[in-house]
Amino acid sequence: MHLHILGICGTFMGGLAAIASAAGHRVTGCDANVYPPMSTQLETLGIALTEGFDAAQLAGVARGADVFVVGNALSRGNPLIEAILDAGRAYTSGPQWLCENVLADRWVLAVAGTHGKTTTAAMLAWILEHAGLRPGFLIGGVPRNFAVSARIGASAFFVIEADEYDTAFFDKRSKFVHYRPRTAILNNLEYDHADIFADVAAIETQFHHLVRTVPSSGRLVVNAEEASLARVLARGLWSEVERFAGAEFTATGGPMPPDWRIGSDGTVTRGGARQGVVRWPRDSAQLGRHNRLNALAALVAARHAGVTVDAGLHALAEFRGIRRRLEVVGTARGVTVYDDFAHHPTAIATTIDGLRHAVGSARIIAVLEPRTNTMKVGAMKDALPESLALADKTFCYAANLGWDAVAALAPLGAKAVVHDDFDTLAGAIVAEARAGDHILVMSNGGFGGIHGKLLLRLDSAA
Repeated sequence: MHLHILGICGTFMGGLAAIASAAGHRVTGCDANVYPPMSTQLETLGIALTEGFDAAQLAGVARGADVFVVGNALSRGNPLIEAILDAGRAYTSGPQWLCENVLADRWVLAVAGTHGKTTTAAMLAWILEHAGLRPGFLIGGVPRNFAVSARIGASAFFVIEADEYDTAFFDKRSKFVHYRPRTAILNNLEYDHADIFADVAAIETQFHHLVRTVPSSGRLVVNAEEASLARVLARGLWSEVERFAGAEFTATGGPMPPDWRIGSDGTVTRGGARQGVVRWPRDSAQLGRHNRLNALAALVAARHAGVTVDAGLHALAEFRGIRRRLEVVGTARGVTVYDDFAHHPTAIATTIDGLRHAVGSARIIAVLEPRTNTMKVGAMKDALPESLALADKTFCYAANLGWDAVAALAPLGAKAVVHDDFDTLAGAIVAEARAGDHILVMSNGGFGGIHGKLLLRLDSAA
Protein backbone atom coordinates (compact mmCIF):
# COMPACT_ATOMS: atom_id res chain seq x y z
CA MET A 1 0.00 0.00 0.00
CA HIS A 2 1.21 3.51 -0.85
CA LEU A 3 0.41 6.10 1.83
CA HIS A 4 0.87 9.82 1.27
CA ILE A 5 0.85 11.51 4.68
CA LEU A 6 -0.17 15.15 5.01
CA GLY A 7 1.48 16.79 8.02
CA ILE A 8 4.17 14.12 8.17
CA CYS A 9 6.68 16.07 10.26
CA GLY A 10 4.47 16.22 13.34
CA THR A 11 5.44 13.81 16.10
CA PHE A 12 2.33 11.64 15.75
CA MET A 13 2.25 11.55 11.94
CA GLY A 14 6.01 11.09 11.69
CA GLY A 15 5.78 8.17 14.11
CA LEU A 16 2.92 6.70 12.10
CA ALA A 17 5.05 7.03 8.96
CA ALA A 18 7.91 5.13 10.58
CA ILE A 19 5.55 2.35 11.71
CA ALA A 20 3.90 2.10 8.28
CA SER A 21 7.29 1.88 6.60
CA ALA A 22 8.40 -0.85 9.02
CA ALA A 23 5.19 -2.74 8.20
CA GLY A 24 6.23 -2.85 4.53
CA HIS A 25 4.16 -0.01 3.11
CA ARG A 26 5.47 2.59 0.70
CA VAL A 27 5.31 5.99 2.44
CA THR A 28 5.64 9.52 1.09
CA GLY A 29 4.55 12.73 2.74
CA CYS A 30 4.44 16.48 2.90
CA ASP A 31 4.34 19.26 5.46
CA ALA A 32 4.42 23.03 5.64
CA ASN A 33 7.88 22.94 7.21
CA VAL A 34 10.18 20.03 6.45
CA TYR A 35 13.08 20.29 8.91
CA PRO A 36 15.22 18.18 11.27
CA PRO A 37 15.07 16.14 13.38
CA MET A 38 11.89 14.52 12.02
CA SER A 39 12.80 15.14 8.38
CA THR A 40 16.18 13.49 8.93
CA GLN A 41 14.61 10.48 10.65
CA LEU A 42 12.10 10.02 7.85
CA GLU A 43 14.64 10.44 5.04
CA THR A 44 16.83 7.82 6.73
CA LEU A 45 13.88 5.45 6.35
CA GLY A 46 13.72 6.23 2.63
CA ILE A 47 10.55 8.31 2.92
CA ALA A 48 10.32 11.02 0.24
CA LEU A 49 9.28 14.38 1.68
CA THR A 50 7.74 17.36 -0.09
CA GLU A 51 7.60 20.84 1.36
CA GLY A 52 4.18 22.47 1.21
CA PHE A 53 0.72 21.34 0.15
CA ASP A 54 0.70 22.05 -3.55
CA ALA A 55 -2.06 20.23 -5.44
CA ALA A 56 0.53 19.20 -8.03
CA GLN A 57 1.57 16.42 -5.63
CA LEU A 58 -1.39 14.40 -6.94
CA ALA A 59 0.38 14.08 -10.27
CA GLY A 60 3.85 13.89 -8.74
CA VAL A 61 5.12 12.20 -5.59
CA ALA A 62 1.60 11.10 -4.57
CA ARG A 63 0.66 9.74 -7.98
CA GLY A 64 -0.85 6.30 -7.47
CA ALA A 65 -1.21 6.68 -3.70
CA ASP A 66 -3.75 4.22 -2.34
CA VAL A 67 -4.76 6.48 0.53
CA PHE A 68 -4.02 9.97 1.81
CA VAL A 69 -3.53 10.10 5.58
CA VAL A 70 -4.53 13.56 6.79
CA GLY A 71 -3.09 15.20 9.89
CA ASN A 72 -5.37 17.14 12.21
CA ALA A 73 -3.58 20.44 11.58
CA LEU A 74 -4.98 20.56 8.03
CA SER A 75 -8.37 22.02 7.18
CA ARG A 76 -10.65 22.84 4.27
CA GLY A 77 -9.15 25.43 1.97
CA ASN A 78 -5.78 23.72 1.93
CA PRO A 79 -4.97 23.28 -1.80
CA LEU A 80 -3.95 19.63 -1.52
CA ILE A 81 -7.02 18.78 0.59
CA GLU A 82 -9.27 20.44 -1.98
CA ALA A 83 -7.57 18.55 -4.82
CA ILE A 84 -7.98 15.21 -3.02
CA LEU A 85 -11.67 15.88 -2.44
CA ASP A 86 -12.27 17.07 -6.01
CA ALA A 87 -10.53 14.00 -7.42
CA GLY A 88 -12.52 11.64 -5.21
CA ARG A 89 -9.35 10.07 -3.81
CA ALA A 90 -9.40 7.86 -0.72
CA TYR A 91 -8.42 9.59 2.52
CA THR A 92 -8.42 8.79 6.22
CA SER A 93 -7.07 10.15 9.49
CA GLY A 94 -3.88 9.03 11.20
CA PRO A 95 -5.68 7.51 14.21
CA GLN A 96 -8.15 5.65 11.97
CA TRP A 97 -5.39 4.22 9.76
CA LEU A 98 -3.43 3.17 12.84
CA CYS A 99 -6.50 1.48 14.34
CA GLU A 100 -7.30 -0.52 11.21
CA ASN A 101 -3.78 -1.46 10.15
CA VAL A 102 -1.66 -1.67 13.30
CA LEU A 103 -3.74 -1.82 16.47
CA ALA A 104 -6.26 -4.46 15.38
CA ASP A 105 -5.83 -7.66 17.41
CA ARG A 106 -3.18 -6.09 19.67
CA TRP A 107 -3.23 -5.44 23.40
CA VAL A 108 -3.33 -1.64 23.36
CA LEU A 109 -2.22 0.25 26.47
CA ALA A 110 -3.39 3.84 26.08
CA VAL A 111 -2.22 6.74 28.24
CA ALA A 112 -4.68 9.65 28.44
CA GLY A 113 -4.61 12.84 30.47
CA THR A 114 -4.12 16.58 30.20
CA HIS A 115 -0.58 16.22 31.55
CA GLY A 116 2.11 13.57 31.66
CA LYS A 117 1.00 11.47 28.68
CA THR A 118 4.40 11.35 27.01
CA THR A 119 6.37 10.60 30.16
CA THR A 120 3.92 7.99 31.45
CA ALA A 121 3.68 6.26 28.06
CA ALA A 122 7.48 6.16 27.83
CA MET A 123 7.75 4.70 31.34
CA LEU A 124 5.14 2.08 30.49
CA ALA A 125 6.82 1.12 27.21
CA TRP A 126 10.18 0.83 28.96
CA ILE A 127 8.75 -1.35 31.75
CA LEU A 128 7.33 -3.74 29.13
CA GLU A 129 10.59 -3.67 27.17
CA HIS A 130 12.68 -4.32 30.28
CA ALA A 131 10.43 -7.32 31.01
CA GLY A 132 11.21 -8.75 27.57
CA LEU A 133 7.77 -8.07 26.05
CA ARG A 134 9.11 -6.05 23.05
CA PRO A 135 6.13 -3.69 22.73
CA GLY A 136 5.31 -1.42 19.85
CA PHE A 137 4.70 2.20 20.77
CA LEU A 138 3.78 5.63 19.45
CA ILE A 139 4.75 8.42 21.84
CA GLY A 140 4.68 12.20 21.47
CA GLY A 141 8.33 12.58 22.39
CA VAL A 142 11.61 10.71 22.25
CA PRO A 143 12.28 8.42 25.25
CA ARG A 144 16.02 8.23 25.90
CA ASN A 145 15.78 4.50 26.53
CA PHE A 146 14.66 3.94 22.91
CA ALA A 147 15.97 6.99 20.97
CA VAL A 148 12.89 6.83 18.71
CA SER A 149 9.33 8.01 19.26
CA ALA A 150 7.64 5.08 17.52
CA ARG A 151 8.17 1.47 16.48
CA ILE A 152 5.93 -1.36 15.34
CA GLY A 153 7.15 -3.80 18.01
CA ALA A 154 7.47 -7.58 18.04
CA SER A 155 4.66 -8.67 20.34
CA ALA A 156 0.95 -8.23 20.93
CA PHE A 157 1.52 -5.19 23.17
CA PHE A 158 1.32 -1.63 21.89
CA VAL A 159 1.65 1.51 24.04
CA ILE A 160 0.14 4.71 22.70
CA GLU A 161 -0.08 8.26 23.92
CA ALA A 162 -3.83 8.88 23.80
CA ASP A 163 -4.51 12.49 22.89
CA GLU A 164 -7.89 14.15 23.47
CA TYR A 165 -7.36 16.63 20.62
CA ASP A 166 -9.64 16.18 17.61
CA THR A 167 -8.83 13.67 14.88
CA ALA A 168 -9.11 15.50 11.54
CA PHE A 169 -11.09 18.16 9.70
CA PHE A 170 -13.69 15.49 8.87
CA ASP A 171 -13.68 13.72 12.27
CA LYS A 172 -14.07 15.93 15.35
CA ARG A 173 -13.93 13.10 17.86
CA SER A 174 -10.86 12.91 20.08
CA LYS A 175 -8.02 10.86 18.64
CA PHE A 176 -8.12 8.36 21.48
CA VAL A 177 -11.56 6.95 20.65
CA HIS A 178 -9.93 5.14 17.72
CA TYR A 179 -7.43 3.17 19.79
CA ARG A 180 -9.74 0.64 21.54
CA PRO A 181 -7.43 -0.03 24.50
CA ARG A 182 -7.51 -3.07 26.75
CA THR A 183 -5.60 -1.08 29.38
CA ALA A 184 -6.27 2.65 29.70
CA ILE A 185 -4.59 5.12 32.04
CA LEU A 186 -6.65 8.21 32.93
CA ASN A 187 -3.88 10.29 34.46
CA ASN A 188 -5.62 13.63 35.05
CA LEU A 189 -8.13 15.92 33.37
CA GLU A 190 -8.49 19.68 33.35
CA TYR A 191 -9.37 22.39 30.88
CA ASP A 192 -7.17 22.74 27.81
CA HIS A 193 -7.44 23.12 24.02
CA ALA A 194 -9.62 26.22 24.18
CA ASP A 195 -9.65 26.31 20.38
CA ILE A 196 -11.86 23.20 20.19
CA PHE A 197 -13.43 22.67 23.64
CA ALA A 198 -15.88 25.13 25.20
CA ASP A 199 -15.29 23.96 28.77
CA VAL A 200 -13.99 21.09 30.88
CA ALA A 201 -17.36 19.32 30.65
CA ALA A 202 -16.84 18.96 26.90
CA ILE A 203 -13.49 17.26 27.51
CA GLU A 204 -15.04 15.00 30.15
CA THR A 205 -17.52 13.87 27.50
CA GLN A 206 -14.68 12.84 25.21
CA PHE A 207 -12.96 10.97 28.07
CA HIS A 208 -16.19 9.10 28.69
CA HIS A 209 -16.29 8.14 25.02
CA LEU A 210 -12.87 6.57 25.63
CA VAL A 211 -14.17 4.74 28.72
CA ARG A 212 -16.98 3.32 26.59
CA THR A 213 -14.45 1.64 24.27
CA VAL A 214 -12.66 -0.36 27.00
CA PRO A 215 -13.95 -3.96 27.15
CA SER A 216 -15.38 -5.48 30.32
CA SER A 217 -12.25 -7.64 30.58
CA GLY A 218 -10.11 -4.51 30.21
CA ARG A 219 -8.86 -2.25 32.95
CA LEU A 220 -8.92 1.47 33.72
CA VAL A 221 -6.07 2.89 35.79
CA VAL A 222 -7.47 6.11 37.23
CA ASN A 223 -6.02 8.98 39.27
CA ALA A 224 -8.25 9.06 42.39
CA GLU A 225 -7.29 12.67 43.13
CA GLU A 226 -9.11 14.04 40.10
CA ALA A 227 -12.75 15.05 40.66
CA SER A 228 -13.10 15.45 36.90
CA LEU A 229 -12.24 11.78 36.36
CA ALA A 230 -14.70 10.75 39.08
CA ARG A 231 -17.37 12.61 37.11
CA VAL A 232 -16.32 10.77 33.94
CA LEU A 233 -16.69 7.37 35.61
CA ALA A 234 -20.00 8.38 37.20
CA ARG A 235 -21.47 8.53 33.69
CA GLY A 236 -21.03 4.80 33.29
CA LEU A 237 -18.41 2.14 33.89
CA TRP A 238 -18.14 -1.34 32.36
CA SER A 239 -14.52 -2.32 33.05
CA GLU A 240 -12.26 -3.19 35.96
CA VAL A 241 -10.82 -0.14 37.74
CA GLU A 242 -7.69 0.38 39.80
CA ARG A 243 -7.27 3.80 41.39
CA PHE A 244 -4.02 5.44 42.40
CA ALA A 245 -2.99 8.57 44.31
CA GLY A 246 -0.29 10.17 46.39
CA ALA A 247 0.16 8.95 49.96
CA GLU A 248 -1.18 12.22 51.38
CA PHE A 249 -4.46 11.76 49.53
CA THR A 250 -7.51 11.33 51.74
CA ALA A 251 -10.88 10.40 50.30
CA THR A 252 -13.56 12.92 51.23
CA GLY A 253 -16.79 11.77 49.73
CA GLY A 254 -15.12 10.49 46.58
CA PRO A 255 -16.24 7.33 44.78
CA MET A 256 -13.67 5.00 46.39
CA PRO A 257 -10.29 5.30 48.12
CA PRO A 258 -7.27 4.56 45.92
CA ASP A 259 -6.00 0.98 45.65
CA TRP A 260 -2.45 2.20 45.05
CA ARG A 261 -0.48 5.01 46.69
CA ILE A 262 2.98 6.47 46.31
CA GLY A 263 4.77 8.49 48.98
CA SER A 264 7.12 11.44 48.74
CA ASP A 265 10.02 9.00 49.17
CA GLY A 266 8.78 6.90 46.23
CA THR A 267 7.39 4.07 48.39
CA VAL A 268 4.61 2.22 46.57
CA THR A 269 1.81 0.58 48.56
CA ARG A 270 -1.24 -1.41 47.57
CA GLY A 271 -4.05 -1.66 50.08
CA GLY A 272 -1.58 -0.49 52.71
CA ALA A 273 0.96 -3.22 51.91
CA ARG A 274 4.41 -2.06 50.84
CA GLN A 275 5.31 -3.06 47.27
CA GLY A 276 8.70 -1.40 46.87
CA VAL A 277 10.31 1.96 46.12
CA VAL A 278 10.69 3.93 42.89
CA ARG A 279 14.36 4.88 42.56
CA TRP A 280 15.40 7.01 39.59
CA PRO A 281 18.85 6.95 37.96
CA ARG A 282 21.13 9.69 39.27
CA ASP A 283 21.00 11.61 36.01
CA SER A 284 17.22 11.28 35.65
CA ALA A 285 15.09 14.41 35.28
CA GLN A 286 12.03 12.72 36.80
CA LEU A 287 11.61 15.37 39.47
CA GLY A 288 8.48 16.25 41.39
CA ARG A 289 5.33 14.69 42.70
CA HIS A 290 3.71 14.52 39.26
CA ASN A 291 6.42 12.16 38.02
CA ARG A 292 5.94 9.89 41.02
CA LEU A 293 2.27 9.66 40.08
CA ASN A 294 3.21 9.05 36.44
CA ALA A 295 5.45 6.19 37.55
CA LEU A 296 2.73 4.68 39.72
CA ALA A 297 0.24 4.77 36.85
CA ALA A 298 2.76 3.04 34.57
CA LEU A 299 3.50 0.36 37.18
CA VAL A 300 -0.19 -0.42 37.69
CA ALA A 301 -0.89 -0.54 33.94
CA ALA A 302 2.11 -2.80 33.30
CA ARG A 303 0.87 -5.13 36.03
CA HIS A 304 -2.32 -5.62 34.01
CA ALA A 305 -0.12 -6.77 31.12
CA GLY A 306 1.58 -9.32 33.37
CA VAL A 307 4.66 -7.43 34.62
CA THR A 308 5.13 -7.64 38.38
CA VAL A 309 5.52 -4.45 40.39
CA ASP A 310 9.00 -5.55 41.45
CA ALA A 311 10.04 -5.98 37.80
CA GLY A 312 8.53 -2.60 36.99
CA LEU A 313 10.48 -0.93 39.79
CA HIS A 314 13.72 -2.42 38.48
CA ALA A 315 12.88 -1.04 35.02
CA LEU A 316 12.20 2.46 36.36
CA ALA A 317 15.59 2.43 38.08
CA GLU A 318 16.99 2.50 34.53
CA PHE A 319 14.47 4.95 33.02
CA ARG A 320 16.40 7.85 31.51
CA GLY A 321 13.53 10.19 30.81
CA ILE A 322 12.27 12.06 27.75
CA ARG A 323 13.96 14.61 25.60
CA ARG A 324 12.59 18.10 26.26
CA ARG A 325 11.44 17.24 29.79
CA LEU A 326 13.74 19.22 32.08
CA GLU A 327 16.51 18.36 29.65
CA VAL A 328 19.83 20.04 30.37
CA VAL A 329 20.92 21.66 27.11
CA GLY A 330 24.21 22.94 28.48
CA THR A 331 26.08 25.08 30.99
CA ALA A 332 27.95 28.31 30.33
CA ARG A 333 29.52 30.74 32.80
CA GLY A 334 28.13 28.64 35.63
CA VAL A 335 24.55 28.99 34.32
CA THR A 336 22.58 25.83 33.47
CA VAL A 337 20.04 26.01 30.64
CA TYR A 338 17.12 23.56 30.49
CA ASP A 339 14.61 22.76 27.76
CA ASP A 340 11.09 21.75 28.79
CA PHE A 341 7.83 21.16 26.92
CA ALA A 342 5.58 22.71 29.61
CA HIS A 343 2.91 24.95 28.07
CA HIS A 344 -0.12 24.72 30.39
CA PRO A 345 -0.19 26.55 33.76
CA THR A 346 -0.41 23.29 35.70
CA ALA A 347 2.54 21.78 33.81
CA ILE A 348 4.51 25.02 34.24
CA ALA A 349 3.90 25.00 38.00
CA THR A 350 4.81 21.34 38.47
CA THR A 351 7.94 21.68 36.33
CA ILE A 352 9.20 24.66 38.31
CA ASP A 353 8.30 22.91 41.57
CA GLY A 354 10.30 19.83 40.56
CA LEU A 355 13.32 21.94 39.62
CA ARG A 356 13.00 23.92 42.85
CA HIS A 357 13.23 20.72 44.90
CA ALA A 358 16.34 19.76 42.95
CA VAL A 359 18.24 23.07 43.11
CA GLY A 360 17.13 24.30 46.53
CA SER A 361 17.63 28.04 47.01
CA ALA A 362 19.50 28.59 43.74
CA ARG A 363 17.85 31.09 41.43
CA ILE A 364 15.45 29.82 38.78
CA ILE A 365 14.91 32.05 35.75
CA ALA A 366 11.78 30.94 33.92
CA VAL A 367 11.56 31.72 30.19
CA LEU A 368 8.11 31.20 28.74
CA GLU A 369 6.79 31.14 25.19
CA PRO A 370 2.94 30.98 25.26
CA ARG A 371 2.65 29.21 21.92
CA THR A 372 -0.31 26.81 21.97
CA ASN A 373 -3.66 27.87 20.53
CA THR A 374 -5.06 27.85 24.07
CA MET A 375 -2.32 30.17 25.32
CA LYS A 376 -2.41 32.45 22.29
CA VAL A 377 -6.08 33.28 22.85
CA GLY A 378 -5.43 33.98 26.53
CA ALA A 379 -7.68 31.28 27.96
CA MET A 380 -5.10 30.48 30.67
CA LYS A 381 -3.50 33.89 31.19
CA ASP A 382 -5.01 34.53 34.63
CA ALA A 383 -3.45 31.32 35.98
CA LEU A 384 0.07 32.18 34.83
CA PRO A 385 1.23 34.34 37.78
CA GLU A 386 0.51 31.59 40.30
CA SER A 387 2.08 28.93 38.09
CA LEU A 388 5.29 30.98 37.86
CA ALA A 389 5.40 31.97 41.53
CA LEU A 390 8.29 29.67 42.50
CA ALA A 391 10.60 31.17 39.86
CA ASP A 392 12.87 33.99 40.98
CA LYS A 393 12.48 35.78 37.65
CA THR A 394 10.23 35.23 34.64
CA PHE A 395 10.82 36.32 31.06
CA CYS A 396 7.85 36.04 28.71
CA TYR A 397 8.03 36.19 24.91
CA ALA A 398 4.88 38.07 23.91
CA ALA A 399 5.07 38.11 20.11
CA ASN A 400 1.81 37.20 18.33
CA LEU A 401 -0.32 37.02 21.47
CA GLY A 402 -3.97 38.07 21.52
CA TRP A 403 -3.73 39.44 25.06
CA ASP A 404 -1.65 41.80 27.18
CA ALA A 405 1.11 39.74 28.78
CA VAL A 406 2.36 42.71 30.82
CA ALA A 407 -1.04 43.11 32.46
CA ALA A 408 -1.49 39.37 32.96
CA LEU A 409 1.86 39.00 34.71
CA ALA A 410 1.54 42.21 36.71
CA PRO A 411 0.86 40.27 39.97
CA LEU A 412 4.48 39.09 39.80
CA GLY A 413 5.69 42.69 39.94
CA ALA A 414 9.37 43.20 39.15
CA LYS A 415 9.85 39.42 38.96
CA ALA A 416 8.27 39.41 35.47
CA VAL A 417 9.74 40.88 32.29
CA VAL A 418 7.90 40.84 28.94
CA HIS A 419 9.42 41.35 25.47
CA ASP A 420 7.96 40.90 22.01
CA ASP A 421 11.36 41.09 20.25
CA PHE A 422 13.34 37.85 20.31
CA ASP A 423 16.84 39.37 20.37
CA THR A 424 15.88 41.86 23.07
CA LEU A 425 14.46 39.01 25.14
CA ALA A 426 17.60 36.90 24.80
CA GLY A 427 19.81 39.85 25.68
CA ALA A 428 17.77 40.64 28.78
CA ILE A 429 17.96 37.03 29.98
CA VAL A 430 21.76 36.93 29.57
CA ALA A 431 22.11 40.27 31.36
CA GLU A 432 20.08 38.92 34.29
CA ALA A 433 21.85 35.56 34.61
CA ARG A 434 24.73 34.94 36.98
CA ALA A 435 26.78 31.93 38.02
CA GLY A 436 24.71 29.32 39.83
CA ASP A 437 21.44 30.24 38.09
CA HIS A 438 19.14 27.78 36.35
CA ILE A 439 17.43 29.03 33.18
CA LEU A 440 14.29 27.00 32.53
CA VAL A 441 12.98 27.48 28.98
CA MET A 442 9.37 26.32 28.52
CA SER A 443 7.71 26.02 25.11
CA ASN A 444 5.99 23.35 23.03
CA GLY A 445 7.90 24.58 19.98
CA GLY A 446 11.50 25.25 18.99
CA PHE A 447 11.40 28.81 20.40
CA GLY A 448 13.79 30.03 17.72
CA GLY A 449 16.64 27.91 19.08
CA ILE A 450 16.83 30.19 22.11
CA HIS A 451 18.54 27.54 24.26
CA GLY A 452 21.69 27.40 22.16
CA LYS A 453 21.66 31.15 21.58
CA LEU A 454 21.56 31.82 25.32
CA LEU A 455 24.52 29.50 25.87
CA LEU A 456 26.50 31.21 23.09
CA ARG A 457 25.75 34.66 24.50
CA LEU A 458 26.65 33.55 28.00
CA ASP A 459 29.95 32.15 26.72
CA SER A 460 30.79 35.33 24.84
CA ALA A 461 29.95 37.45 27.87
CA ALA A 462 32.37 35.50 30.09
